[in-house]
Amino acid sequence: MSQNPFSPTIDFLGVFDSLSEEDYAAWQRAHSFREDCLPIINDAWQKSEYPLGLVGRLGELDLLSDGLPVPGKDKDSELAAGLMLMEVTRADASMGTVIAVQGGLAMRSIDMLGSQEQKDKYLPAMAKGELLGAFGLTEPDHGSDSVALETTAVRDGDEFVLNGEKKWIGNGASGGITIIYARTEDGDVSGFIVPQNTPGYNAEVIEGKLSLRAIHQAHIKLEDVRIPVANQLPGARTFKDTSRVLKATRIGVAWMALGSALACYEKAREYVLERQQFGRELAKAQIIQQRLSNMVVDLSQMMLTCREVTTRDAAGTLQPEQASLAKLHNTRAARRIASDARDMLGGVGILLENDIARHFADVEAMHTYEGTDTVQSLIMGKKITGFSAYK
Repeated sequence: MSQNPFSPTIDFLGVFDSLSEEDYAAWQRAHSFREDCLPIINDAWQKSEYPLGLVGRLGELDLLSDGLPVPGKDKDSELAAGLMLMEVTRADASMGTVIAVQGGLAMRSIDMLGSQEQKDKYLPAMAKGELLGAFGLTEPDHGSDSVALETTAVRDGDEFVLNGEKKWIGNGASGGITIIYARTEDGDVSGFIVPQNTPGYNAEVIEGKLSLRAIHQAHIKLEDVRIPVANQLPGARTFKDTSRVLKATRIGVAWMALGSALACYEKAREYVLERQQFGRELAKAQIIQQRLSNMVVDLSQMMLTCREVTTRDAAGTLQPEQASLAKLHNTRAARRIASDARDMLGGVGILLENDIARHFADVEAMHTYEGTDTVQSLIMGKKITGFSAYK
């Protein structure tokens, strides 16, 4: 077994004391990415520019697969995938979202629902960052109720004709492919691999975001988009198939929330140890020590949650409501930590150069995407009461 990647001032309970050498090496790859990311990310975030060079670097370091089996490469464990996603997000949540979109959603759709031919054709290039992938589920009028999607796919000979709109689609206007989920003529939901240069595929980058500004999301309009029947994902026949993909990505968001929370805690601790107020270090103040202790309590619970749901996912025993609990708990806790950290830095806490403001804003997006706080609560509530609150 390897050493714990965290200091005792972070991992009080030693949650990650027992990492295998392989999992620790995977975490180290992600840690090395921070050196490439941190010098340029604040500038990209401020300008709302998508640094595709960093996406390529993620591919070079084999950080994009999110633990999926990819033809021609070794598979990382589920724990390694979580640690890598956490560590990249610890540097920047936009880059963590790249992994969540590329590996967690687009590649996972092909891996879980695609044919072997589709896996062989697309996954190796996507794992290397040579081909960008997007996940087209959310629509302008259907976010939390994405099961009610209105995009259609009509069979016409050897082709499907797609019409509709998608919104908030990461990588949707960045070149590559988009997995479009659409309703077929029998009323069920299926998935389709759509190259973004297909005629009728029109995508615009959404402007004016205050979160995740270093990755682009798109508003897509599909107007008589024709794709071969061979581009349909054979395993995507109902919305339950789509939900299998979403269950896995909710664990990923829990790991991402942990990454941003760690970054905020570390910056706050570093600041109060150096900052002098009223003739002494801020760290000597009782209220500061109490706030740091509260952060560590939250971090410990987040770590335990991530490790437990990841263990269950690897064993094939994870239930949807458990993934919902992890996503809900960790994004709430990350919000608390980011807010406290920003406050502890005073006025300089709003400066991008101190990183916290960026994480503070990005956590708001995590709190919403892959299912809002309310949706996760209702998934849990159905399990608790036996009644669905969706109807």
